Amino acid sequence: MHASPSLAHRLSVAPMMDWTDRHCRYFHRLMTRRAMLYTEMVTAPAVIHGPKPRLLDYSALEHPVALQLGGSDPAELAQAVRIAGPWAYAEVNLNCGCPSDRVQSGCFGAVLMKTPDLVAQCVQAMQGETDAPVTVKCRIGVDDQEPADILPRFVETMAKAGVRHIIIHARKAWLQGLSPKENREIPPLDYAVVLAMKARFPELTICLNGGVTTLAQVRDLLAQGLDGVMVGRAAYHDPAAVLIGADALWAGETAEAPDANSVAACLSVARAMEPYIADHLAQGGRLHQITRHMLGLFTGRPGARGFRRVLSEGASRPGAGLDLYHEALGQIGQDLG
Repeated sequence: MHASPSLAHRLSVAPMMDWTDRHCRYFHRLMTRRAMLYTEMVTAPAVIHGPKPRLLDYSALEHPVALQLGGSDPAELAQAVRIAGPWAYAEVNLNCGCPSDRVQSGCFGAVLMKTPDLVAQCVQAMQGETDAPVTVKCRIGVDDQEPADILPRFVETMAKAGVRHIIIHARKAWLQGLSPKENREIPPLDYAVVLAMKARFPELTICLNGGVTTLAQVRDLLAQGLDGVMVGRAAYHDPAAVLIGADALWAGETAEAPDANSVAACLSVARAMEPYIADHLAQGGRLHQITRHMLGLFTGRPGARGFRRVLSEGASRPGAGLDLYHEALGQIGQDLG
């Protein structure tokens, strides 16, 4: 039995293209039982026409895990949700925040901030195909939109369509002139407008995404009244700092939280990955498919540089296996990387 989605909103790890695949999520789950984990965004046409097991399979141990879909055609999105039904995701999320050229050309992602009525049609079509919550991840606006004007209208339209949970990336997206990477860094953060949405729509679950790098920041934002915080790149590049001990964010957690700064805590996670890695290798998988997500495990701790170097240089070579993994772990404590 996995945790209900309602318990998972206090902390979540953002969907990140090329990063939050099933191996990454399994790794993250070893550090937090509670946080909601998200798939990479997968487009509705890919689900309909593509290799479904490769796109949708995951380990039951990853739960709670949410599926993020991209699209703007209600019928296509409904079909994708129907196809994904047997995989029993805890939540289905519609991407209304990604600013990449590829996404814009498909008329979905952040450009949907301009057409809230279409988004409402999409989510209602999706809701008709699943009992799981259908949620929305959006920006505070795009281009010359004024967030204080358009964001309340967008959120209200979602609420009227039956959406109860909205994740708001607290930056605008500029659809022309900024790369996807720049869109994650250059537009200024506006936490106040997200907090205002929670005050205006207290019945909704409002979560904030953008610029959060520490558990201390997460605690502060929760204390200000938000229902949850979604962490992206920091949870990938320094996962121990964000995820080890994160379960203490939930009321009623009585177990003593492990010290995220402890090398021993990180080593425990690394060793817990060994059976998973061995199974992946036995099925013909490559070592680097898993270890590429683990390079930041020892960030800031003795041996981190050597650990990264051994895996970066060797894990993609044919035949690389647990011997190389053990060699990488043997670096821990041997330098101050």
